[in-house]
Amino acid sequence: MVNILFYNDSNLLTEEVAKTIYDPACGTGGMLSVAEDYLKKMNKSAQLIGFGQEINDQTYAICKADMLIKGENADQIKNGNTLSDDKFKDDKFDYILSNPPFGREWKNDRKAVQSEAKLGFAGRFGAGLPAVGDGQMLFLQTAISKMKTQGSRVAIIHNGSPLFTGDAGSGPSEIRRYILENDLLEAIVALPNDIFYNTGIATYIWVLSNKKPSYRKGKVQLINANKLFVKRRKSLGNKRNDIPKESIDAITKLYGEFKESEISKIFDNEDFGYAKITVERPKKDENGEIELKKGKPVADSKLRDTENVPLKEDIQEYFEREVLPFVPDAWIDEKKTKIGYEIPFTRYFYKYIPPKPSKDIMAEIMEIEKDLDGVLEEIFND
Repeated sequence: MVNILFYNDSNLLTEEVAKTIYDPACGTGGMLSVAEDYLKKMNKSAQLIGFGQEINDQTYAICKADMLIKGENADQIKNGNTLSDDKFKDDKFDYILSNPPFGREWKNDRKAVQSEAKLGFAGRFGAGLPAVGDGQMLFLQTAISKMKTQGSRVAIIHNGSPLFTGDAGSGPSEIRRYILENDLLEAIVALPNDIFYNTGIATYIWVLSNKKPSYRKGKVQLINANKLFVKRRKSLGNKRNDIPKESIDAITKLYGEFKESEISKIFDNEDFGYAKITVERPKKDENGEIELKKGKPVADSKLRDTENVPLKEDIQEYFEREVLPFVPDAWIDEKKTKIGYEIPFTRYFYKYIPPKPSKDIMAEIMEIEKDLDGVLEEIFND
């Protein structure tokens, strides 16, 4: 994450500069420390000033103590609930780096979050609110709200949920829509499973920027790095795999080169968008006649259906090609059309593996039969 975060900022590695970095769920401060150590190795004269907020008292104390031991300003590490009590309300940062909790409910923060959402983009949650059962996208919006107008970069880890959860018009879809229509998303990197000690689920790095280089404008890069790992000799909870240095270098290179390969694909922002159209069909009476109201067909709610039309396609052309040949009396209720966005990451890297021929499967079964000393013979000869 740190390699990618600093990748395009070569001036940081050569000039005597001071930059700020923020983690809205800083824990013991590991990410802030790694970022600072990385920068110091590259440029001893550069200064990276860390800011963080942490809800857990113990991990907050460790983070603060670590800052004090290193002789840094620990006043910028705050204790409190980021979602309901933002300690850096008016601050903006050059870099935002975070691994917020997955699947954490925010029902206890609902009042404060909804109150801030009513402020629109004067607050942090103007794009929309996710389901109350998972606050990841609240942290994502918090990170975005801390970006400087002159340019900032974000690297934040999520599970798969923020990629696709929520239908068109829902809070999660609207958040993705805001990010993509404002060209904030640079890349998403799929990480190997089992690299965190407390979870084995799939995780992804979202890389965002409001200062994209020209060749990335209007584009999103997806990097499937879930096979770039080595097995640990000894598991640590759910952490069974590590990402070795050579794999980190390979991921960083893939990001930097911005080229397509077997595990790197590049899309237009619009590729993730779709129009959800409502297809109506007429209600008919007992005699099979279409019911009319003010000269127009009455829609039968029991026959109502929806279609997702890619943004790059013309809705009417899609409708005439995909719907009318099968239901020629259908029409689109344009008032109900909604725009949605989703990022079906795994679909883009799916590879079809044909099943084994039945004769090969039978041969394998018969080999097992031999090992079982005839136990299966009666089944196959019945």
